[in-house]
Amino acid sequence: MGDLEIRPAVAEDVPVIVAMLADDPLGAQRESPDDLSPYLTALNRLSGDPNQHLVVAVRKGRVVGTLQLTIVPGLSRKGATRSIIEGVRVHVDERGSGLGSRLIEWAVDQSRREGCQLVQLTSDATRADAHRFYERLGFTASHVGFKLPL
Repeated sequence: MGDLEIRPAVAEDVPVIVAMLADDPLGAQRESPDDLSPYLTALNRLSGDPNQHLVVAVRKGRVVGTLQLTIVPGLSRKGATRSIIEGVRVHVDERGSGLGSRLIEWAVDQSRREGCQLVQLTSDATRADAHRFYERLGFTASHVGFKLPL
């Protein structure tokens, strides 16, 4: 994994990021790789917020993974800062290589550097393989999540 670079995403990365987001049954229903404009708008918003880290993993000049890390200051837990990991994706050619673990390790390390006391994430209830992956990395399924589409 020594040839791996994890860096902030830039506009040129967006097509590959969106393709990875769309490369599964759930993502295929909610992503639109043919229209990149909303994703580029979102990247501009994210890039301007110091609490947002949209990163890509690059190997030999090729984007092979991505995730978003959000830093959330709070009042609960004695004013604890937490981080939220979202949008973890690994290119199909890299699955099983340890890249997903490396991305999560980066996110946990970055969370520590930013003074977070807790790292959390959600995973769709149907993603049993992802649940086993996160549990192997030390995460526990301690809460039930709820969403309300707007």
